[in-house]
Amino acid sequence: MSTRYPFTAVVGMDDLRLALLLNAVSPAVGGVLVRGEKGTAKSTAVRALADLMPEVPVVAGCRFSCDPLSPDPQCPDGRHDAGPAESRPARMVELPVGASEDRLVGALDIERALAEGVKAFEPGLLAAAHRGILYVDEVNLLHDHLVDVLLDAAAMGASYVEREGVSVRHAARFLLVGTMNPEEGELRPQLLDRFGLTVEVAASRDPEQRVAVVRRRLAYDDDPAGFAARWATEEQELRERIARARELLSSVTLGDTALRQIAATCAAFEVDGMRADIVMARTATALAAWAGRTEVLPEDVRQAALLALPHRRRRNPFDAPGLDEDKLDQVLEESGGQDPEGDDDPEPEGPDGGPDGPDGGPDGGPGGLPPQDGEPQRPREQPADAPHPDVPRQQEPERPARPEESEREPAGEPAASGPGPEQAAVGATEPFRTRRLDVPGLGEGADGRRSRARTAHGRTTGARRPQGALGKLHLAATVQAAAPHQWSRGRRGPGLVLRRDDLREAVREGREGNLVLFVVDASGSMAARKRMGAVKGAVLSLLLDAYQRRDKIGMVTFRGSGAELALPPTSSVEAGAARLEQLPTGGRTPLSEGLLRAHEVLRVERMRDPSRRPLLVVVTDGRATGGPEPLGRAHRAARLLAAGGTASVVVDCEAGPVRLGLAGELARELGGTAVTLDELRADSVSALVRTVQGKPVRGGSADRDGARLDRHNRLDRHNRKAA
Repeated sequence: MSTRYPFTAVVGMDDLRLALLLNAVSPAVGGVLVRGEKGTAKSTAVRALADLMPEVPVVAGCRFSCDPLSPDPQCPDGRHDAGPAESRPARMVELPVGASEDRLVGALDIERALAEGVKAFEPGLLAAAHRGILYVDEVNLLHDHLVDVLLDAAAMGASYVEREGVSVRHAARFLLVGTMNPEEGELRPQLLDRFGLTVEVAASRDPEQRVAVVRRRLAYDDDPAGFAARWATEEQELRERIARARELLSSVTLGDTALRQIAATCAAFEVDGMRADIVMARTATALAAWAGRTEVLPEDVRQAALLALPHRRRRNPFDAPGLDEDKLDQVLEESGGQDPEGDDDPEPEGPDGGPDGPDGGPDGGPGGLPPQDGEPQRPREQPADAPHPDVPRQQEPERPARPEESEREPAGEPAASGPGPEQAAVGATEPFRTRRLDVPGLGEGADGRRSRARTAHGRTTGARRPQGALGKLHLAATVQAAAPHQWSRGRRGPGLVLRRDDLREAVREGREGNLVLFVVDASGSMAARKRMGAVKGAVLSLLLDAYQRRDKIGMVTFRGSGAELALPPTSSVEAGAARLEQLPTGGRTPLSEGLLRAHEVLRVERMRDPSRRPLLVVVTDGRATGGPEPLGRAHRAARLLAAGGTASVVVDCEAGPVRLGLAGELARELGGTAVTLDELRADSVSALVRTVQGKPVRGGSADRDGARLDRHNRLDRHNRKAA
């Protein structure tokens, strides 16, 4: 076994170390979610925690780590009578992102269960993590079916394996620790709430602290055992302090004043449910025990709020986690008055509300961790309604377009093909719930919630011979395959004589996540009539829909003389929303360049992930300017995408009393569907073809294209003269 990096040798990251130590003192706190950029030693700190955990007494020979003092009466290893116990180190079990469900919950041998009538069960990772730590690196990339299993186990403290009427249950209580990089996507709200505490980590900008990190890491890599030996004294002192805090925990008093502060804080920040109140109470109690006190003080409540509430305040995926510390201090001050029954909680004496100075801990740091020089201060959260400093929120009212404006280039667009004057980014309108847009056919991509696909979960549509290890057994098909051979196999009594060739596994159909690539027109024609706010609101709504359906997203924008990949394909809708908010407009409309760039992005992504099918969403009014035959080149690029089998939808952003229907014609060239902004809404009364199959939308812009072909030809001739 390799030597782990010592916990006490981790430089900086006071909040992370404190959160982990509080869970070591009181596992009832509920675990830690560590968010931060890559390369910040998140995994190193988490793995180092295992060596600090006290040893666990277990029943000798039990594969499920039963406690000798209260063994599980339903343990699969049988009833445990009083007997010798043994102690072993607490386990840290790592759950790989790509693990199968059988690897997580355990494997049940269905063949032996049917043929021999025995429960042959091989424990999984949940059994190994019982009374220990379950660590999930990149937890935000965990598949939905594994998330569901974790949620069930965390809620019930037990794991259930059900296979065709054969059931196995065992205890599964563990400390859940996850690390993630927000750039790669967010976590499902249900799993996010299961983490008791959350911590944001970032690399220090202080050169001295960075030097210390590099020196220690190089020394560890050169001689791991020798490096760990140099920190052995500090590690032992920390173990002893954890043990003392655990013993003191049951003696800590949580007074009525502290409870009122906890309740008032959770109410003021509008967190959902009561789990936040309970987690804050347990965290504040653990903080007091960690500091060697038997009474919870206001600074404990404050520190508990900073660790337990930020991730519970989010209302949508675009909200950054955080807490307004000024508001927190105000709530604590208002709710920390004298108890009517005469509670004698001491009043804060320090300048910032704590008797031990601004950080509250007895050692000058949070909860007893000494601060290190150069550690960046926790950033204060901006109010939810504060505008972005570069994004003006006021928009001019939309005015009707004059008929002659529909036949010429919008005012402000240059005659040359250069980028032209750039206009400031405008804010998006409020997002709305959109209609689901599907990719046609049956895919085999990653589990999601958008398009039909063959998946390991979903409704059963048939049976087949197992391809490798047996998955979900199709019992009826198995019996049907074995029935004709019972006499020849010597069956003369009850029971079914099964052979390997008789087994059939279920073929299931569910839904997959897709790659949704947005191609957004940011040219002057989109901004001329102040439509960009509504367009951004529509794209933001589609981004939110992509998050809920577990899609990857990407964004190509085009304006001026070319197109750029504004957001490479990613699972982070937050990154997409940020790029969209900062998107400037202006210049000509190089539609063909945008489509060709999208074709190149999709070509590369097909090589990286062939099973993930793409959905192209083009947000434009269909105009094309700049260069010779701009519309002709755009339509040739569209036919190139259609030839590759790319499913597509065009969001028609054309407005005004006179419309050319160019977006509908573009949709036909793409072999996709055109929808207006109004038809995109889920609550719209307009009819919408829900699958992207190249059919025109009833009542949409595609129906009116034929009558406008003459106007389109006139516009094309005008563009060629202007060029």
